[in-house]
Amino acid sequence: MRVALVSSPFLAVPPRKYGGTELFIAQLAKGLKSAGTDVVVYANGESTVGVETRWLYKSQQWPITGEPFDNLKDLNHASWAISDAAADCDVIHLNSIAALMFSRYVQNRFVYTMHHVHEDHLSEVYQFFPGVEFVTISDFQRRRESMAHMRTIHHGIDLKAYTAPCRKRDYLSFLGRIAPIKGTHIAIEVAKKSGIPLKIAGEVQPQFKSYFDAEVKPHIDGRFIEYIGEVGMQGKNDLLGNSLALLFPIQWNEPFGLVMIEAMACGTPVLALRGGAVEEVVCDGISGYVCRSAEEVAQRARELPGPFTAANVRQYCQQYFSLDKMVAEYLALYQELVDEHNPLGKATSELPMIA
Repeated sequence: MRVALVSSPFLAVPPRKYGGTELFIAQLAKGLKSAGTDVVVYANGESTVGVETRWLYKSQQWPITGEPFDNLKDLNHASWAISDAAADCDVIHLNSIAALMFSRYVQNRFVYTMHHVHEDHLSEVYQFFPGVEFVTISDFQRRRESMAHMRTIHHGIDLKAYTAPCRKRDYLSFLGRIAPIKGTHIAIEVAKKSGIPLKIAGEVQPQFKSYFDAEVKPHIDGRFIEYIGEVGMQGKNDLLGNSLALLFPIQWNEPFGLVMIEAMACGTPVLALRGGAVEEVVCDGISGYVCRSAEEVAQRARELPGPFTAANVRQYCQQYFSLDKMVAEYLALYQELVDEHNPLGKATSELPMIA
Protein backbone atom coordinates (compact mmCIF):
# COMPACT_ATOMS: atom_id res chain seq x y z
CA MET A 1 0.00 0.00 0.00
CA ARG A 2 1.26 3.48 -0.89
CA VAL A 3 -0.08 6.45 1.09
CA ALA A 4 0.30 10.16 0.37
CA LEU A 5 0.20 12.62 3.28
CA VAL A 6 -0.57 16.12 2.00
CA SER A 7 0.57 18.97 4.23
CA SER A 8 0.43 22.69 3.49
CA PRO A 9 3.42 24.47 1.89
CA PHE A 10 3.71 26.98 4.74
CA LEU A 11 5.66 25.08 7.42
CA ALA A 12 8.30 22.38 7.32
CA VAL A 13 7.47 18.79 8.29
CA PRO A 14 8.33 18.32 11.10
CA PRO A 15 7.99 21.94 12.22
CA ARG A 16 11.02 23.67 13.63
CA LYS A 17 8.93 25.28 16.35
CA TYR A 18 5.22 26.09 15.89
CA GLY A 19 3.09 23.67 13.86
CA GLY A 20 0.73 21.15 15.45
CA THR A 21 -0.61 19.77 12.16
CA GLU A 22 2.89 19.47 10.74
CA LEU A 23 4.02 17.61 13.87
CA PHE A 24 1.08 15.23 13.46
CA ILE A 25 1.98 14.56 9.82
CA ALA A 26 5.64 13.98 10.68
CA GLN A 27 4.79 11.54 13.48
CA LEU A 28 2.26 9.68 11.34
CA ALA A 29 4.71 9.44 8.42
CA LYS A 30 7.40 8.06 10.71
CA GLY A 31 5.02 5.52 12.22
CA LEU A 32 3.70 4.38 8.84
CA LYS A 33 7.22 3.87 7.53
CA SER A 34 8.15 1.85 10.63
CA ALA A 35 5.06 -0.30 10.03
CA GLY A 36 6.26 -1.10 6.51
CA THR A 37 3.96 1.26 4.61
CA ASP A 38 5.22 3.07 1.51
CA VAL A 39 4.57 6.74 2.34
CA VAL A 40 5.21 10.05 0.61
CA VAL A 41 4.78 13.48 2.19
CA TYR A 42 3.86 16.57 0.17
CA ALA A 43 5.16 19.60 2.05
CA ASN A 44 7.91 22.14 1.28
CA GLY A 45 11.60 21.86 0.47
CA GLU A 46 12.71 22.65 4.02
CA SER A 47 11.04 19.52 5.40
CA THR A 48 13.29 16.93 7.04
CA VAL A 49 10.82 14.12 7.78
CA GLY A 50 12.60 10.83 7.16
CA VAL A 51 10.37 9.57 4.33
CA GLU A 52 10.05 10.40 0.65
CA THR A 53 9.15 14.08 0.41
CA ARG A 54 7.94 16.01 -2.62
CA TRP A 55 7.52 19.76 -2.87
CA LEU A 56 6.51 22.55 -5.22
CA TYR A 57 7.76 25.42 -3.03
CA LYS A 58 11.30 25.18 -1.70
CA SER A 59 11.00 27.56 1.26
CA GLN A 60 8.45 27.77 4.02
CA GLN A 61 6.39 30.93 4.53
CA TRP A 62 5.32 31.64 8.11
CA PRO A 63 3.48 33.52 9.37
CA ILE A 64 1.09 33.99 6.48
CA THR A 65 -1.47 36.73 6.01
CA GLY A 66 -5.16 35.85 6.05
CA GLU A 67 -6.62 32.38 6.47
CA PRO A 68 -4.69 29.38 5.06
CA PHE A 69 -7.63 28.25 2.92
CA ASP A 70 -7.74 31.67 1.22
CA ASN A 71 -4.10 31.47 0.12
CA LEU A 72 -3.36 30.87 -3.58
CA LYS A 73 -0.03 29.22 -2.74
CA ASP A 74 -1.89 26.58 -0.72
CA LEU A 75 -4.35 26.00 -3.59
CA ASN A 76 -1.51 25.66 -6.09
CA HIS A 77 0.42 23.28 -3.85
CA ALA A 78 -2.67 21.18 -3.03
CA SER A 79 -3.82 20.78 -6.64
CA TRP A 80 -0.32 19.78 -7.75
CA ALA A 81 0.11 17.33 -4.84
CA ILE A 82 -3.17 15.52 -5.56
CA SER A 83 -2.46 15.36 -9.28
CA ASP A 84 0.97 13.89 -8.56
CA ALA A 85 -0.19 11.46 -5.86
CA ALA A 86 -3.11 10.20 -7.94
CA ALA A 87 -0.73 8.40 -10.29
CA ASP A 88 0.60 5.83 -7.83
CA CYS A 89 -0.97 6.22 -4.35
CA ASP A 90 -3.70 3.94 -3.03
CA VAL A 91 -4.83 6.45 -0.39
CA ILE A 92 -4.39 10.23 -0.33
CA HIS A 93 -4.59 11.67 3.18
CA LEU A 94 -5.51 15.36 3.27
CA ASN A 95 -5.12 17.85 6.09
CA SER A 96 -6.56 21.09 4.72
CA ILE A 97 -9.77 22.23 3.08
CA ALA A 98 -7.78 23.63 0.16
CA ALA A 99 -6.66 20.11 -0.73
CA LEU A 100 -10.15 18.70 -0.26
CA MET A 101 -11.46 20.90 -3.08
CA PHE A 102 -9.41 18.95 -5.64
CA SER A 103 -10.33 15.45 -4.47
CA ARG A 104 -13.32 15.33 -6.82
CA TYR A 105 -11.07 15.35 -9.90
CA VAL A 106 -9.45 11.94 -9.33
CA GLN A 107 -10.79 8.53 -8.34
CA ASN A 108 -8.37 7.69 -5.51
CA ARG A 109 -9.49 6.94 -1.96
CA PHE A 110 -9.33 10.01 0.28
CA VAL A 111 -8.96 10.52 4.03
CA TYR A 112 -9.35 13.99 5.52
CA THR A 113 -8.26 14.76 9.09
CA MET A 114 -10.02 17.76 10.65
CA HIS A 115 -7.58 19.84 12.69
CA HIS A 116 -9.85 22.78 13.46
CA VAL A 117 -12.70 23.70 15.76
CA HIS A 118 -16.22 23.35 14.32
CA GLU A 119 -17.11 26.14 11.92
CA ASP A 120 -20.51 26.14 10.19
CA HIS A 121 -19.24 27.41 6.84
CA LEU A 122 -16.57 24.68 6.66
CA SER A 123 -18.96 21.92 7.72
CA GLU A 124 -21.34 23.07 4.99
CA VAL A 125 -18.61 22.55 2.40
CA TYR A 126 -17.77 19.09 3.77
CA GLN A 127 -21.28 17.90 2.85
CA PHE A 128 -20.31 18.13 -0.82
CA PHE A 129 -17.76 15.32 -0.40
CA PRO A 130 -19.76 12.24 0.67
CA GLY A 131 -17.12 9.84 -0.63
CA VAL A 132 -14.31 11.16 1.58
CA GLU A 133 -13.57 9.44 4.89
CA PHE A 134 -13.40 12.20 7.50
CA VAL A 135 -11.35 11.71 10.65
CA THR A 136 -12.11 13.82 13.70
CA ILE A 137 -9.41 14.12 16.35
CA SER A 138 -11.84 13.89 19.27
CA ASP A 139 -15.33 12.59 19.96
CA PHE A 140 -16.24 16.12 21.04
CA GLN A 141 -15.38 17.33 17.54
CA ARG A 142 -17.18 14.43 15.84
CA ARG A 143 -20.46 15.05 17.67
CA ARG A 144 -20.64 18.48 16.04
CA GLU A 145 -20.34 17.20 12.49
CA SER A 146 -22.65 15.24 10.18
CA MET A 147 -20.56 13.93 7.29
CA ALA A 148 -21.52 10.61 5.74
CA HIS A 149 -18.28 8.82 6.60
CA MET A 150 -16.66 9.83 9.85
CA ARG A 151 -14.70 8.35 12.76
CA THR A 152 -12.50 9.58 15.62
CA ILE A 153 -8.79 8.84 15.79
CA HIS A 154 -6.99 10.55 18.65
CA HIS A 155 -3.55 12.00 18.07
CA GLY A 156 -0.58 9.95 19.23
CA ILE A 157 3.09 10.80 19.66
CA ASP A 158 6.39 8.94 19.73
CA LEU A 159 7.23 8.87 23.42
CA LYS A 160 10.85 8.07 22.64
CA ALA A 161 11.23 11.70 21.55
CA TYR A 162 10.27 12.94 25.02
CA THR A 163 12.04 12.60 28.36
CA ALA A 164 10.44 12.35 31.79
CA PRO A 165 12.78 13.52 34.60
CA CYS A 166 11.95 12.11 38.01
CA ARG A 167 12.64 15.41 39.76
CA LYS A 168 10.67 18.51 38.88
CA ARG A 169 11.65 22.14 39.32
CA ASP A 170 9.48 24.72 41.04
CA TYR A 171 7.65 26.33 38.14
CA LEU A 172 4.53 25.98 36.00
CA SER A 173 4.62 26.03 32.20
CA PHE A 174 2.50 27.37 29.37
CA LEU A 175 3.22 26.25 25.80
CA GLY A 176 1.18 27.36 22.81
CA ARG A 177 0.19 30.29 20.65
CA ILE A 178 0.03 33.49 22.67
CA ALA A 179 -3.62 34.23 21.97
CA PRO A 180 -6.79 35.00 23.97
CA ILE A 181 -8.38 31.64 23.12
CA LYS A 182 -5.35 29.85 24.55
CA GLY A 183 -5.69 31.72 27.86
CA THR A 184 -2.12 32.94 28.32
CA HIS A 185 -3.43 35.77 30.53
CA ILE A 186 -5.21 33.23 32.72
CA ALA A 187 -2.01 31.21 33.09
CA ILE A 188 -0.41 34.38 34.47
CA GLU A 189 -3.34 34.83 36.83
CA VAL A 190 -2.96 31.23 38.05
CA ALA A 191 0.74 31.70 38.70
CA LYS A 192 0.11 34.79 40.80
CA LYS A 193 -2.73 33.17 42.75
CA SER A 194 -0.70 30.03 43.44
CA GLY A 195 2.60 31.78 44.15
CA ILE A 196 4.42 29.46 41.72
CA PRO A 197 6.61 30.93 38.94
CA LEU A 198 5.51 30.56 35.33
CA LYS A 199 7.53 30.00 32.15
CA ILE A 200 5.70 30.89 28.93
CA ALA A 201 6.75 29.58 25.51
CA GLY A 202 5.03 30.13 22.20
CA GLU A 203 4.62 32.17 19.08
CA VAL A 204 3.21 35.69 19.04
CA GLN A 205 1.45 35.88 15.68
CA PRO A 206 0.96 39.35 14.14
CA GLN A 207 -2.81 39.40 14.72
CA PHE A 208 -2.26 38.83 18.45
CA LYS A 209 0.58 41.30 18.97
CA SER A 210 -1.75 43.83 20.65
CA TYR A 211 -3.01 41.09 23.00
CA PHE A 212 0.55 40.16 23.93
CA ASP A 213 1.48 43.81 24.51
CA ALA A 214 -1.57 44.51 26.68
CA GLU A 215 -2.24 41.26 28.56
CA VAL A 216 1.06 39.40 28.75
CA LYS A 217 4.10 41.62 28.33
CA PRO A 218 3.37 43.93 31.31
CA HIS A 219 3.59 40.92 33.65
CA ILE A 220 6.89 39.56 32.33
CA ASP A 221 9.75 40.25 34.75
CA GLY A 222 12.18 37.51 33.73
CA ARG A 223 11.97 35.90 37.17
CA PHE A 224 8.44 35.09 38.36
CA ILE A 225 6.80 35.41 34.93
CA GLU A 226 9.25 34.51 32.17
CA TYR A 227 8.69 34.51 28.41
CA ILE A 228 11.19 32.30 26.61
CA GLY A 229 9.83 32.65 23.05
CA GLU A 230 9.28 29.82 20.61
CA VAL A 231 10.88 26.46 21.32
CA GLY A 232 11.79 23.42 19.25
CA MET A 233 11.74 19.79 20.35
CA GLN A 234 14.64 20.07 22.77
CA GLY A 235 13.17 23.26 24.21
CA LYS A 236 9.83 21.49 24.70
CA ASN A 237 11.53 18.66 26.55
CA ASP A 238 13.37 21.06 28.83
CA LEU A 239 10.34 23.25 29.49
CA LEU A 240 7.75 20.52 29.98
CA GLY A 241 9.96 17.83 31.48
CA ASN A 242 11.17 20.00 34.35
CA SER A 243 7.81 21.66 35.04
CA LEU A 244 5.53 20.88 37.96
CA ALA A 245 2.56 21.04 35.59
CA LEU A 246 1.45 22.37 32.23
CA LEU A 247 -1.26 25.02 32.44
CA PHE A 248 -3.94 24.64 29.75
CA PRO A 249 -6.47 27.40 30.56
CA ILE A 250 -8.30 27.10 27.25
CA GLN A 251 -10.97 29.65 26.30
CA TRP A 252 -12.51 27.88 23.31
CA ASN A 253 -13.77 24.46 22.28
CA GLU A 254 -10.35 22.87 21.81
CA PRO A 255 -10.60 20.09 19.16
CA PHE A 256 -7.77 18.10 20.80
CA GLY A 257 -4.78 19.90 22.33
CA LEU A 258 -1.59 18.13 21.22
CA VAL A 259 0.55 19.96 23.78
CA MET A 260 -1.33 18.17 26.57
CA ILE A 261 -0.09 14.75 25.50
CA GLU A 262 3.38 16.17 24.90
CA ALA A 263 3.41 17.26 28.55
CA MET A 264 2.19 13.82 29.66
CA ALA A 265 4.94 12.18 27.58
CA CYS A 266 7.37 14.25 29.66
CA GLY A 267 5.75 12.88 32.84
CA THR A 268 4.15 16.26 33.58
CA PRO A 269 0.50 16.52 34.65
CA VAL A 270 -1.88 18.97 32.97
CA LEU A 271 -3.95 21.53 34.88
CA ALA A 272 -6.69 22.48 32.44
CA LEU A 273 -9.93 24.37 32.25
CA ARG A 274 -12.94 22.66 30.71
CA GLY A 275 -13.43 23.15 26.99
CA GLY A 276 -13.85 20.98 23.95
CA ALA A 277 -11.89 17.73 24.08
CA VAL A 278 -10.02 18.48 27.31
CA GLU A 279 -11.92 15.86 29.29
CA GLU A 280 -11.15 13.23 26.63
CA VAL A 281 -7.44 13.89 26.91
CA VAL A 282 -6.91 14.59 30.61
CA CYS A 283 -7.97 11.87 33.03
CA ASP A 284 -8.87 13.75 36.19
CA GLY A 285 -6.60 12.73 39.06
CA ILE A 286 -4.52 10.41 36.83
CA SER A 287 -2.83 12.62 34.23
CA GLY A 288 -3.85 15.99 35.62
CA TYR A 289 -6.92 17.89 36.73
CA VAL A 290 -9.83 19.37 34.79
CA CYS A 291 -10.94 22.50 36.62
CA ARG A 292 -13.86 24.93 36.51
CA SER A 293 -12.02 28.17 37.28
CA ALA A 294 -8.63 29.82 37.53
CA GLU A 295 -9.01 29.72 41.32
CA GLU A 296 -9.40 25.93 41.23
CA VAL A 297 -6.38 25.59 38.94
CA ALA A 298 -4.32 27.68 41.36
CA GLN A 299 -5.47 25.55 44.29
CA ARG A 300 -4.50 22.35 42.45
CA ALA A 301 -1.13 23.87 41.58
CA ARG A 302 -0.41 24.53 45.26
CA GLU A 303 -1.12 20.83 46.01
CA LEU A 304 1.47 19.53 43.52
CA PRO A 305 2.91 16.98 43.11
CA GLY A 306 -0.24 15.49 44.63
CA PRO A 307 -0.98 11.98 43.33
CA PHE A 308 1.20 12.36 40.23
CA THR A 309 4.51 10.72 39.47
CA ALA A 310 6.39 11.20 36.23
CA ALA A 311 6.26 7.47 35.53
CA ASN A 312 2.50 7.17 36.04
CA VAL A 313 1.65 10.22 33.93
CA ARG A 314 3.88 8.99 31.12
CA GLN A 315 2.35 5.51 31.35
CA TYR A 316 -1.13 7.00 30.90
CA CYS A 317 0.09 8.75 27.75
CA GLN A 318 1.66 5.53 26.47
CA GLN A 319 -1.58 3.62 26.99
CA TYR A 320 -3.96 6.04 25.30
CA PHE A 321 -1.95 8.39 23.07
CA SER A 322 1.00 6.44 21.70
CA LEU A 323 2.20 6.71 18.12
CA ASP A 324 1.70 2.97 17.64
CA LYS A 325 -1.97 3.23 18.61
CA MET A 326 -2.63 6.14 16.25
CA VAL A 327 -0.76 4.51 13.36
CA ALA A 328 -2.64 1.22 13.81
CA GLU A 329 -5.98 3.01 13.61
CA TYR A 330 -5.04 4.95 10.48
CA LEU A 331 -3.65 1.80 8.85
CA ALA A 332 -6.92 0.00 9.56
CA LEU A 333 -8.81 2.86 7.92
CA TYR A 334 -6.53 2.91 4.86
CA GLN A 335 -6.89 -0.85 4.47
CA GLU A 336 -10.68 -0.64 4.64
CA LEU A 337 -10.66 1.87 1.80
CA VAL A 338 -8.26 -0.16 -0.32
CA ASP A 339 -10.33 -3.30 0.21
CA GLU A 340 -13.53 -1.71 -1.06
CA HIS A 341 -14.41 -2.70 -4.61
CA ASN A 342 -15.79 0.63 -5.81
CA PRO A 343 -13.66 3.78 -5.70
CA LEU A 344 -14.97 6.44 -3.38
CA GLY A 345 -16.10 9.84 -4.53
CA LYS A 346 -18.22 8.80 -7.58
CA ALA A 347 -21.70 9.29 -6.17
CA THR A 348 -22.22 12.89 -7.23
CA SER A 349 -25.97 12.27 -7.11
CA GLU A 350 -25.63 12.19 -3.33
CA LEU A 351 -24.46 15.80 -3.17
CA PRO A 352 -26.66 17.91 -0.88
CA MET A 353 -28.61 20.88 -2.10
CA ILE A 354 -27.61 23.79 0.13
CA ALA A 355 -29.39 27.10 -0.24
